This record gives sequence, C-alpha cells and structure tokens, in this order.
Amino acid sequence: MSNSNQFTLVDHGQATKALAMVLKNKTDYLQTLAQAVANQDDRQVYQLINGEKYATEIQKARHIQADKANEQLVVDANDYLSDYLSQKLIAFLNERYPFFYFEETGRGHFQFYFGNWWGRRLFGTLDVLNVAFVFDEEEYQKLARSFEFEAQNKRLNTDTIERLSQENDEIKELLDSKNARDAEQERIRRKLKDLNQMKVMPWEASKQRERKQQLEDELNRYEKLDAKVFDGYQRIHDNEKKILALSKEDTLLGYEKQSILAKFGSFADFEAQNKVLYRDYIANLIAHDNQEV
Repeated sequence: MSNSNQFTLVDHGQATKALAMVLKNKTDYLQTLAQAVANQDDRQVYQLINGEKYATEIQKARHIQADKANEQLVVDANDYLSDYLSQKLIAFLNERYPFFYFEETGRGHFQFYFGNWWGRRLFGTLDVLNVAFVFDEEEYQKLARSFEFEAQNKRLNTDTIERLSQENDEIKELLDSKNARDAEQERIRRKLKDLNQMKVMPWEASKQRERKQQLEDELNRYEKLDAKVFDGYQRIHDNEKKILALSKEDTLLGYEKQSILAKFGSFADFEAQNKVLYRDYIANLIAHDNQEV
C-alpha cells in the first residue's frame, strides 16, 4: 500500500545543475568585476555596476538587458566602489570644473565647495557611482537667479538691500524728528483737554465731537509712529547686519559667475555640461584606455 505522505520531488540532478548555473553566473560576475578593479578598468566597473545606465547613455541601446540581480550583489560594497572610482573621477572633474573643491566626508562620500576664496559656499555632494552632482538646491537657485538678474543690471540682493536701506532711512528720520513729534503731541493733548473742559451749546456739540475725533486721530497717528521706532536703533543695527551679509553674498556670487563664464562661456552651457557628465566621463575613460593600448 502506497504512503500518502510521499510526494514527488523534482529531478535532483536538474535542480543541482540549475543552482550551479546560477551560482556560476554570480561568481563570473564577481570575478569579472574583481578583475576590472585589478586592471584599474574604471569604464568596465561602471558598466558592471549599472548596466542599464551604461547601455542607455553610452551604447544608446534601445533594448536593454540589465543584470539587476548580479548588480545587487555589490550594493553593500557601494561605499568601497565609490572610494575606488573617485580617484580618476575627481581628477577629471578638477580639469572640467576647476572652481569646485572636493572634500571626503566618509568612505566614498564627497561634498564640494564653490571656490577657494573666503566665505566660499558648500555647493553639494558628488554621486560617484552615477557620475553626477547633487547640488544644494537653495545655493544652486541663488546662482541661477543671479545670472537672471544680471540681464537687469542687478545683483541677486539688490532689491532687498535697497528696501532695507530705505527702511533704515525712514527710521532715522523718525528718530531725528522725535522731539518735534513730542512737542506736537503735547500740543494736541492740551487742545483735547481744553475741548473736554469747554461748555458748548447743544447745537455746537456735534462740531465739538468732530474736532475731538480729529485730534484723537492725529494723536493716534503720532503714537503709531513712536511705536514704529520704539526699537528703532536695534532695527537699524539688525538691518545693517543683513545688508552686510547680503552684500557679501552678492560678492561671492559674482566670483562664482566669473568662474563659470571663464570656463563655460554661459550658465546655460554650464548646465548643459552637467547633464552629460556621465557620458563625457565614460568617453574620457574609453579614450584614455585606447591611448594606452
């Protein structure tokens, strides 16, 4: 009598062959990657770690057969890969972007500054594996807008500086005229006191109320002006600090614009080069390998 608990197993030999093939495929991939590293063949390393990107941007392939499964084998080694690949990449970037200064913040992790001058800005991070800049969005937009304002013969902070300067002038004028306002307020209060003590005929009462309201409105206006300059000296000081900071920022942006124009000719060309950075770098590696052959 047959055992009902028995079940049919797949052919063990076939399963063994299938597993061996999968393992060999993975082993071959890792050995190929290891050999590329040993040969200092960065181009092949880039192709192996991201076949889809390489095929799309370098080979211009329409039908891509990416080796995603094997690429996942080295994801936990990305920091090491980035550390290895950074040497040639940063040397290339130093030539193309001489105004960017790179700093390693951890194994395979890099940030870069714009310029080597005082007060230079931290401008973003470098994605070594994808050969791409990850710009600090706020800082990048300041630079982009500064080029836009240049067409209006303005700097990025021109309008803000003018507004703060005008505000300071108004506050100073109010501070300078405080004694005159104090005297005028005292005069108005005396008139109000006189009106309050004055006895008028019933038919003159409405005119008296109207006059009192006018004086009270005028007094209220002066009080609002006083309130506006209550902390006037502190506000002037704060505005002057802001103006100084904005002026310094405009100066730094001026240095940055000059650097970009000197190297690329225009901000549009700078942006265009950033978009094809991966393609251009791999092409540079290919050209370099051909020279060595």
